[in-house]
Amino acid sequence: MGTMAHEPAPCTIKSPVMLQVGDVRTELSRPGVAVMDVVLPHSQTVDLQEIVFKNYYTAFLTLRVLRRSPADHGNESPSKWVTCLRNYCLMPNPHTEEGSQNYYSLCRHQMLCDVDRVVAMRLILRQPSPVWVHFSIEELRLIPRDQKSPQKGLPAWLSHPSPQERPRSLHDRLPDADKVSSEVQQMWVLTEMLQASQPAARIGRFDVDGSYELNLLSYT
Repeated sequence: MGTMAHEPAPCTIKSPVMLQVGDVRTELSRPGVAVMDVVLPHSQTVDLQEIVFKNYYTAFLTLRVLRRSPADHGNESPSKWVTCLRNYCLMPNPHTEEGSQNYYSLCRHQMLCDVDRVVAMRLILRQPSPVWVHFSIEELRLIPRDQKSPQKGLPAWLSHPSPQERPRSLHDRLPDADKVSSEVQQMWVLTEMLQASQPAARIGRFDVDGSYELNLLSYT
């Protein structure tokens, strides 16, 4: 069963939701932040070893995870969302191509918190440069902790990704509970931007007369 050594955890990857920031009547309204949700099958959890993905013009990545505590027994609501990676730089200069389509592997030792018993993951993607209209994360895989990675080389699926390995279930409908959770998360994203995106402000994306303008938050 050597071919199963890198079998990713089964999960549903939802399509990115672009967040509108600024006044729709100005150029500032172009989305510079997107949120991607990854959900495991009902009642399942994963002890993460690493996540692997291909970048597509995302400059900064923040990861949030929803974990189930051992006391939940699968019946109670999972614990609150926690940040396990904050503003990880994928493109050294958001305005240039470097890193824009690279493969990345982020291991558990790089995370800010424990990533065991994860039931869902939320990726907050930031691209402060107006040069790139579209940005995303592709070919995302969650690798469980108990499946060891080789010391040398890359797994075959990473070296030669096939079209069938593109994210699936991009058009899943969200239940009402998920919609409410998503709206709460959007407000968190805006708060996170205010607190942690000063480098982006220097570029002039969200900086309006020295302060932030967050007049509108909606789906595109």
